[in-house]
This record gives sequence, C-alpha cells and structure tokens, in this order.
Amino acid sequence: MTAFCRILVAWLLLFPCGDLRAADLVVIAHPSVPATTLSPDDLFAIYLLKKATWQDGMRIVPVNREVGSNARTVFLARILRQPQSALNTYWDRMQFKGVTPPLIQESDQAVLSFVQKVPGAIGYVSASTELTNVKVLAEIQSEPQ
Repeated sequence: MTAFCRILVAWLLLFPCGDLRAADLVVIAHPSVPATTLSPDDLFAIYLLKKATWQDGMRIVPVNREVGSNARTVFLARILRQPQSALNTYWDRMQFKGVTPPLIQESDQAVLSFVQKVPGAIGYVSASTELTNVKVLAEIQSEPQ
C-alpha cells in the first residue's frame, strides 16, 4: 500500500462523511409486523397513539424507554419533536379521555425482550444493541445529516 493510500484510509477513518455516520437508535418491531420501513411521520403517529393498527389490522403496541434515558431524549427530539413537559401535558389530556400512554421499559434489553415476545410490538433501542428475532424498521440519528 502506498503512503498516499495509507493517508487516505486514515483520513476517511478519522473524518467520516455525514452520510456514512451510524445511527444512534434503531426502531425494532416484532417479526410478525407487516411493515418493512417506517417514516418519522409514521413513528410520530404511532407513539402519540394516532395510529393504532398495522396495515393488516394487528394492534400496534408501542414501548418507550424511561424518561431521562439517552434513547428517550433522542427519540423525543428527532421523532416527537417536543420537550418532555409538552408530552406530559398531552398524556394528561389523553388519560382524561381514557387513553393510556405507551408502556415503558427501563433498558434496551428490556425493550428488545418485550418486542421479541409481543405480536404487534414496536420499540427503539441503541444502535449498538445486538438484535435477534426482531425486524428493524427505521434508524434514528441524534443530529440531522
């Protein structure tokens, strides 16, 4: 390998292009979920319970990470695009109408386990989580590209 090639490889490793940056979170679903991808608008509707069923009629079961977790903070900023206080107000109003917010799990492993076991389930975990028996429907980066 020439010196130029070594320098080029080192440069690419140290300063990757924005398009090559890895995701911070991945949105996962139970293998039975008929969707293959989801847009940010789809996720917004699902997590505010404005969309309740998958295209085949199966009930959507969203699961959140706990308030204060890095994953939840990124998800709120990039997908729900609102602070936790606004979301709390929204859920207070919804609970008054008899609508319960998405379930909460305390770790990536707990979300993964829940999604693996519950048909229709959808959740988000850190991109570094080792995934088995789920399908990935979206990737979320903490900063826009």
